[in-house]
Amino acid sequence: MDAAFTEEQDEIRRTLRDLLRKRCGPEQVRAACRTPAGYDVEVWRELAKRLGMPGLALPPRYGGVGCGPTELVLASEEAGRVLLPAPLLTSCVLVAPLVAELGSEEQRIGYLPRIAAGELTAALAAPGPLSAVLGLTGPNHGPWPGGGRAGGVQARQLADGWRLYGQVDQVLDGHSAGLLLVAAHTGGYVRGRTHLFMVDAGASGLTRTRLTTLDETRPQARVELRDVAGVPLGEAAAPAPDELTAALVRTGGLAAAVLAAQAVGAADFALSSTVAYLRVREQFGRPVGSFQAVKHRLADGYVRVQAARSAAYYAAWAVGREGPVDGGGMEDDIGVVGPLALAQALETLNQVAAESIQLHGGIGFTWEHHAHLYFKRAAADELIFGPVHRLRARAARRAGLFGSTVAEEAVA
Repeated sequence: MDAAFTEEQDEIRRTLRDLLRKRCGPEQVRAACRTPAGYDVEVWRELAKRLGMPGLALPPRYGGVGCGPTELVLASEEAGRVLLPAPLLTSCVLVAPLVAELGSEEQRIGYLPRIAAGELTAALAAPGPLSAVLGLTGPNHGPWPGGGRAGGVQARQLADGWRLYGQVDQVLDGHSAGLLLVAAHTGGYVRGRTHLFMVDAGASGLTRTRLTTLDETRPQARVELRDVAGVPLGEAAAPAPDELTAALVRTGGLAAAVLAAQAVGAADFALSSTVAYLRVREQFGRPVGSFQAVKHRLADGYVRVQAARSAAYYAAWAVGREGPVDGGGMEDDIGVVGPLALAQALETLNQVAAESIQLHGGIGFTWEHHAHLYFKRAAADELIFGPVHRLRARAARRAGLFGSTVAEEAVA
């Protein structure tokens, strides 16, 4: 692994930081979160036009920039620094890679250039915890889309095409996405399979309700499907089970690296803003930051942020390399590195954000202070993509620290 960044990568970071510093202050972020879309549409279009951010990791033949996971992670770190409310995670990290890998060529040409241009946003609607669906906290070949039982989402093939029935709770950006990628169970209980279906936001029978969330910067929605038309993703009616689960694990590895980078950026800003405040806030005639006990707490936070940043960068490298290390499977490597990096970053953000509130003193405990935005992001991300101990346990099992787990995962 080469830890040095290229001139192009450094330029992506600088340009994005300058733009977001001007357009995404704490009050601007709060205002954007309370719009119907849940984000500033003009900022998202500017990011697409000036930097090609939505298509940063997509191939040029599909309208993308042609960079890799490392550039996407660097951009995500800057987005996390300001808690950018935008469909970056859902459209570009969760949906676009699945369409690129599993979709037909017609579907790729029809959707990926629009996503890359920022014209189309997309969301992944998968019943069950998203961390489990992506293989971050456990094996993802279970009956999470419904398994033939009541609940989840069921798909039925009729004379005029596929119809979807069911409900998905807590769909990230589900209220505003123009395209939904819905995971549904097909074929009944005995011979059932899981498949992904593309659903247009204007489809008849589709109901989307925006939910009240802890973290306003990651809006969620409840999606209800009542006899909704869906188009299968890919050439066949249903892929092989192993093909879909492996694709979701690879997408989970990329998502883990991106989420870790966002958490690192948020933690870095929370720490730096706390340091800046403690340099001017005086107590007993001297800056609070000059007290040794305070310095120790800030130093601990700095070490945590740097360690989490290294882990996030390594995860990006692991996702973007050409092949597996030491003869292991690609999914095995990603399944270890991704959850570990995400666990380290989420834990770091949680601790640094809590310290930021405490070290700001009385003003830090007011809801209006920006420190609470970062604390809520830390708490909400662990609820959605964690918890931390399960991420680490998953990585340990994949690494074989508890012995052979093939049989355990087969029945999980």
